[in-house]
Formats: sequence, C-alpha cells, structure tokens
Amino acid sequence: MSKRIIVTGTSRGIGIELVKQLAEQGHQVLALSRNEKPCIDLKLNNVTALSFDLSSEEDLSKVATFIEKEWQTVDALIHNAGALVNKPFEKLSAADFQRVYEVNVFGVAQLTQAVLPFMNAGSHVLTISSMGGVQGSAKFPGLAAYSSSKGAVITLSELLAEEYKEQGIAFNVLALGAVQTEMLEEAFPGYQAPLQPDEMAAYIANFALTAHKFYNGKVLQVSASTP
Repeated sequence: MSKRIIVTGTSRGIGIELVKQLAEQGHQVLALSRNEKPCIDLKLNNVTALSFDLSSEEDLSKVATFIEKEWQTVDALIHNAGALVNKPFEKLSAADFQRVYEVNVFGVAQLTQAVLPFMNAGSHVLTISSMGGVQGSAKFPGLAAYSSSKGAVITLSELLAEEYKEQGIAFNVLALGAVQTEMLEEAFPGYQAPLQPDEMAAYIANFALTAHKFYNGKVLQVSASTP
C-alpha cells in the first residue's frame, strides 16, 4: 500500500537514496532540501521536490500548504538533514553552534510541529541521529557542536514519544555509525566506511515503514563501526 512520506536532506548521500528507493516501492515522497535539483533530475512522478530551509518560517508554511492541498495526511516523516562543523572546541563560535543546532535540533522540532497536525494513529516520525550523540559511545575531537546536537534530538524524540503516545504516533531514532557519505568525509577525511549510502537507505526506508509497530521512544544503534 502506497504511503505518503516526507524526507529531509535529499540532495545527496543517504537522503537521495531514500527518495529513490521509496519512490521505486510506489510511495509518494515529498523531498525537502536547500538544493532540490538532484531530486527534480530523478524525474520520478511520485516525487515532489521543494527547495526548503529548515530555519525558514516561510518554507515551513509552504510544506504545510502542500500537505493540505495535495495529501491531507502524512504517514512518515524522516528527519535526515544534518549540518556539521568540524573544528577544535576553542575555535567554535556561537554562530557555528547556532548553525548546527538550527538544522539538527530546532529544524527537527519546527518541521515536526508543522507536520503533526496531518499525522494519524499509526504514523511514524523517524529522526536520523549519530553514534556520536549516544551517551557512553566513542566521541571524537572537533565534533562538539555536531555530536551534542545529535544527543539533543535523541532526548527530544523520547519526550515526543511520551507526549503523543495517546494519539498513536510513534517517534524513534536511528543512531548511525560510519556510512560513506560526503558528511562522513567532512568529519573524518580519508576514512573508508564499511557501508554505502544505498545500503543504509534501504535499512532506514524499511524501518520508517514498519518499525512503529514494534518501537516507540527508542534509540537504535545502527553501527557496524564508528571510526
């Protein structure tokens, strides 16, 4: 059965693979990214690509308007977009922290607020976090802003799972280890990951469509390796 799924961060890496795989499975996909061209270039009938900035109120209302006019309901929201700054802690500015948190935390919260009115019992909000955001996991220098933001969305998802459980809307988090993406290259230049974006996208797509029956308020560590 065809589902209506929103994916963020769809211009590259895992995000664009998610769009391709979900569309090939026959689902309707709303692809949100600052650069919408890669998804438009896919020329898939069941994909709508919108230029979208997570920190823009105007863009958030654009998404709500689209859902209202075209879909009415949303079955799954996949928060895949992420911002990363790799700098020694003493060189991180307030603006660096702001930029990372704006996408990885505030953007996740605001887009969730915009989409929730269109979600019914049985729908799923899935946030892609990182092993770096998991308490007790290996931590790496230079990623203070990024990893702390990824820890914040884990707690946010746990809270929302509790707040919306009576409505039957599930909130879960996948904390990813190393996947060979452009973002991994920014964090760990030269490192070769054991997984490719299409492999991880297949796992995430299946989880987004099925896991709300089994999990709510959970953080699953999806990690063959952390560098």
